Amino acid sequence: MQVVILVAGEGTRLRPLTLTKPKPLLPVANTFALKHNLDQLPKRVKEVILVIGYKREMIRKEIRVRYKGMKIRYIFQEKQQGTGDAAKKAAPFLRNKFLLLYGDDFYDKEDIKRCFLKEPSISLKKIENPSNFGVIIVKGKKVIKLIEKPKKSISNLVNSGLYFLDKSIFNFKIKKSKRGEYEFTDYLKRLIEKDKLYFSLAKNWMPISHLWDLFGVNKFLLKKIKRKIEGKIEKGVTIRGKVVIEKGTVIKGGTFIEGPVYIGKNCQIGPNSFIRPSTSIQDNCKIGQAVEIKNSIIGENTKIPHLSYVGDSIIGENCNLAAGTIIANLRHDNRTIKTWVNGNIVDTCRRKFGTVIGDNVKTGIGTLIFPGRKIWPGKTTLPGEIVKKDIL
Repeated sequence: MQVVILVAGEGTRLRPLTLTKPKPLLPVANTFALKHNLDQLPKRVKEVILVIGYKREMIRKEIRVRYKGMKIRYIFQEKQQGTGDAAKKAAPFLRNKFLLLYGDDFYDKEDIKRCFLKEPSISLKKIENPSNFGVIIVKGKKVIKLIEKPKKSISNLVNSGLYFLDKSIFNFKIKKSKRGEYEFTDYLKRLIEKDKLYFSLAKNWMPISHLWDLFGVNKFLLKKIKRKIEGKIEKGVTIRGKVVIEKGTVIKGGTFIEGPVYIGKNCQIGPNSFIRPSTSIQDNCKIGQAVEIKNSIIGENTKIPHLSYVGDSIIGENCNLAAGTIIANLRHDNRTIKTWVNGNIVDTCRRKFGTVIGDNVKTGIGTLIFPGRKIWPGKTTLPGEIVKKDIL
């Protein structure tokens, strides 16, 4: 069995994080999307074809040529011309039937098993707000129509981007869409016209469309961890619930950790810090005295010294938040928080959303960051600066 995973895109809606790292490698809990998806594949999968493009060498370095017994083949999409073009680049290497999925969303092994039951098939999920996705209309056990982001609600079934198909699908001729790209869904539309397309229902597909989607995935994955304490725990530390503390990490006295929480290798936490639920801290981080972190993702090699607060935020790698850095995560009027995405103001639909900070950022002492603001990689704030606008 062969699997094709598309990992060539730039992930512009996830900037500033994707300015320095491809979307499939963004850390969430104790993993990242591409690794998670490879781990979900059934044992009968012998070869995985990764269609790479943006920051391809980072993906090659991370996954290499074999992963848990599976051969990894890399295909380069030199010019990004859409998912249809990316998928077709794998066609010469396909023997017959194959599984196709997107490497930057999170899939579940049971959903993958259900997709395998019939061929050709597509995995669908019922959601409350389908307007931002490709909507699917079904009749009986078959798909009869695909509609991209309809203005009116006509179905609560959406396309999860998981397919079990025969390579003959690439015999169909498709044209560029209005946005100038070849869409893989156009192959599916032709398949529906000429033949049939079955469907299965997914339970645990988690799309990553925007930065704040990472919070939901982080929380979901942390709920599944099992308690494991391999680091050094000093006297006076309190640890409650599902908490993973990897080797080489030291938790200093007076620190309180309330799971689910993941703390990577060779970290130093405390003293007298408070790590609250749904927080993941990657390897080699230093969290100083009297620091509180809640529902956040902290990247590798990042330092958060004393008297700082980080809530509902994502902090990149190699950052240094100076003492007294405060991240506001709630508006005074209690309204949902809006943020800029590719030049447009987008409602996150979240009451609590702090900041997203790119890699290699430094804040000055006493920096205050307003809700929904972003700081681009390599930037530095002045001591006492109030960040009211994105720092690009």
